[in-house]
Amino acid sequence: MKKKSLRIRNLLIGEGRPKICVPIVGHTESEILTQAEALKGSPADLVEWRADWFENLKEPDAVTGMLESLWKELGGLPLLFTIRTAAEGGEADISWQEYRVLNLAAAGSGFADLIDVEMFAQAIPATTKLVEELKACGVLVVGSSHDFQKTPSVRVMVERLCVMQQSGASICKLAVTPQTKDDVVALLNATWEMNSRYADRPLITMSMGKLGLISRLSGELFGSAVTFGCIGQTSAPGQIEAGRLAEYLEELSEE
Repeated sequence: MKKKSLRIRNLLIGEGRPKICVPIVGHTESEILTQAEALKGSPADLVEWRADWFENLKEPDAVTGMLESLWKELGGLPLLFTIRTAAEGGEADISWQEYRVLNLAAAGSGFADLIDVEMFAQAIPATTKLVEELKACGVLVVGSSHDFQKTPSVRVMVERLCVMQQSGASICKLAVTPQTKDDVVALLNATWEMNSRYADRPLITMSMGKLGLISRLSGELFGSAVTFGCIGQTSAPGQIEAGRLAEYLEELSEE
């Protein structure tokens, strides 16, 4: 199946080496902007604002104001807006309606290039509708699923990625937790199967923690288009410092 790459500003996702995304996880406006300042001159290709860490998350005006400030500070780096709920390993303990309103506010602000949607947080019709609403605002959607307890079977992981694709997500993201080396191999197999047989858009996959580290480096081989690195505080287990990550990806690149 012919794959489709995505262009976000000057960044092409889905071709060549995996692009490096660095998260910002500050609690206050000052902390968030300080972390954004630290990204200047780094190998980050795009930035994820983990808004679930923000102290004023439940105030839509504060969220969109913070997005605008970040947009200006980042100076052209594409920006992914993410509210990671407690159910999927994040900091936000909010209702589905609050989640929906905040994401639509972010999309309507014009200061987010991509928005993460937890595809299995509600019934698929509800999350599919939110994807459609966000895309109507002109943003791309990263459909996501996170399992912090285990690694499902290859069949289940591929099915989850297919559901995200069928629901209209621009990029499909799956993160799982390995308990054994076999789990890491299963994630890589699922990535390859999805990428080679079913995907018509970019994928992001990872096996979290130190055990799954290879999955953050081997995306070009197996089919994961973005990998997450850190500058300072991590947002998920197993993230590598962005400078080291860039060096590893360069060594492994097929280009």
